[in-house]
Amino acid sequence: MTFDLSSFSADYAAAREKFLAAAGAAAGAAGAALQRYDNPNRGPNGEALSTDVAWLGPEDATKVAVLISGTHGVEGFCGSGAQVAWLRSDAARRLPTDVAVLLVHAINPHGFAWLRRVTEEGVDQNRNFVDFAKPLPENPGYDELADAFVPREIEGPVLEAALQKLKAYRAKHGDIAYFTAYSAGQYRHPDGVFYGGAGPTWSRKTTEAICARYLAKRAQVAGVDFHTGLGPHGYGEPICHHELGSAALARARAWYGDSLTESASGTTSSQARNGLTHFGYARALPGVALNFVTLEYGTYPRDRGAVVFREDHWLHRGGVRPEQLATAKGRAIKAAIRKHFYPDAAPWKEMVLARAFQVIRQTVQGLASG
Repeated sequence: MTFDLSSFSADYAAAREKFLAAAGAAAGAAGAALQRYDNPNRGPNGEALSTDVAWLGPEDATKVAVLISGTHGVEGFCGSGAQVAWLRSDAARRLPTDVAVLLVHAINPHGFAWLRRVTEEGVDQNRNFVDFAKPLPENPGYDELADAFVPREIEGPVLEAALQKLKAYRAKHGDIAYFTAYSAGQYRHPDGVFYGGAGPTWSRKTTEAICARYLAKRAQVAGVDFHTGLGPHGYGEPICHHELGSAALARARAWYGDSLTESASGTTSSQARNGLTHFGYARALPGVALNFVTLEYGTYPRDRGAVVFREDHWLHRGGVRPEQLATAKGRAIKAAIRKHFYPDAAPWKEMVLARAFQVIRQTVQGLASG
């Protein structure tokens, strides 16, 4: 099997151009309709930022597959490449009766363009879908370790003290408690990692607008949210957060088979989270039969990810600072975070596309089967 590796792009602007071209080409064969949601900010070269949406299939389809890229900004290279390759393929032109596909490109365009995992608000978009009218989730472990996860300095004695503090906590409480403190989501430290925000982000509001416009009146919706950075190199893990005993989980098991992992069963190394996009779709689509998986591709070891997180958050403490990005240290940090979430190599890209096409096919066939 040959893979269309030209579907991947070097930056956000090129990715958007390829997505629009592929969706436009699909329009003649599959009836694609495009919609643009403009972000109020600009990219590093002054370029306009937007989330772009393409609809393929009948307008009145009762079942819709949703393919999402760029929830975590810099991870958008992977999801965008998969979306473009699929749009260029015959599969995009041969949808089953009563099934449509909605492609959401770069739901966090600011993070994609600036090579950040977070949004322009400094928020981890996959922790933002909580009810801000209620008390926010607590994370006492993060509170204890906040100054160690993102120390004032990323070298020298300050860093060494931070690393010793993290090591001691992990030894005392164990890996599960440590990674829960680190990545389950926190709502008190705006400059910290996995910050869920103080209110809905632009990306969340855009997601809710997309749901209202395209999905609210459908009978069944199935989401595939593309991510990178966790798991074995190149392997795409379909992660499910549906509740044990639910009809949605039963459908997911039938559609994706034994490769499906479940937070409720403890079969995924991705601990259950607060504020996931999955939960946002569920809240926005009451009465719709919803299935949702995160398709997570492994890149490099988790400890390496912690380093690039720490350095990127240090670099952007207080917001985007172009003067810092222009330094040798800034450029090195940006190169490192890009590489961690986007191993720009043919073997990895081939694995991404093979798994993406499989999971998209399973999703579309699952919807068609009822």
